[in-house]
Amino acid sequence: MGIRGEVLPKMNLLAENLLSPVVLCFALGIIARWIKSDLAIPEPIYQGLSIYLLLAIGLKGGAALAVTPFAEMLAPAVVTVLLGVITAISGFYLMKHFGRLNTENAAAVAAHYGSVSVVTFLAATEAVKRSGMDYEGYLPALVALLEVPGIIVALLFASSGSSKDGGWKKALHEVVTGKSIVLLVGGLIIGAVSGPEKLADISPFFVAAFKGALCIFLLELGLIAGKRLADVGKAGWRLIALGCFIPVFHGLLGVAGAMAVGMTPGGASIFGAMVGSASYIAAPAAVRIALPQANPGYYLTLALGVTFPFNLAIGIPLLQKAAKLFESWQ
Repeated sequence: MGIRGEVLPKMNLLAENLLSPVVLCFALGIIARWIKSDLAIPEPIYQGLSIYLLLAIGLKGGAALAVTPFAEMLAPAVVTVLLGVITAISGFYLMKHFGRLNTENAAAVAAHYGSVSVVTFLAATEAVKRSGMDYEGYLPALVALLEVPGIIVALLFASSGSSKDGGWKKALHEVVTGKSIVLLVGGLIIGAVSGPEKLADISPFFVAAFKGALCIFLLELGLIAGKRLADVGKAGWRLIALGCFIPVFHGLLGVAGAMAVGMTPGGASIFGAMVGSASYIAAPAAVRIALPQANPGYYLTLALGVTFPFNLAIGIPLLQKAAKLFESWQ
């Protein structure tokens, strides 16, 4: 009875995450690609949804920052930057020495694992809400902070081969001025200046419609992932294993770091999912410029075809359980 009592909550948590509309829309996209459906999201709509989601995240985070003391944010911000650097370094060495990739490809993959997936952050947030756990409102600010450091570190690993033509410098400019950072940071500033009360006027658009927009966005990502999953077998078992191991390893580091600076278990599990995710917006843009010879079959397949589905199905509920376990140890 004791074992059954422990197993059932874990299974319920996994089932709740897998059967959420967000994850099911992602699965629908994969299925549509597998059955060769003509389903497609027009590119202008996809770009519009990207802008909407990023700006909405920034506004929400800025509103939270407006009522969050600076001292409360300082330690989490420092941990975020440190983990951005650590995950890029560990990703590089794991891909190079265990995955047996060359320096350029290992750096390209490390840039993705050192950065953050905004959609994984959103999925983790929704999972925490469904579980009834509390979480810190300033987490969107940490998403923006986590976006860049890992990409910088990963590009520096490969700079000996690309710095002659300034490739990595152009890539850093692309990251810093790219839409992800501009919208997230811009939204944070607007939200912080306006405050929760003034943002209430636009909440019907940026809050009430958010989950519906996220479902359509995940549908498109499912279509993309369905295409990339065909390349998974070509990546080799070592890379596939790393694509499942790295998010757990990095995610647990994130949960431990979050709990160490006093985050709630709900916030720590979201933060762990952020740290354990792989970017497929900012990082690909930077890598295309700085490391043009890197193989997209490695970094896109791992980020979108292996790690992203793994996090949605297993990683997020696992990190929720880990956060509660860390809490019991404190």
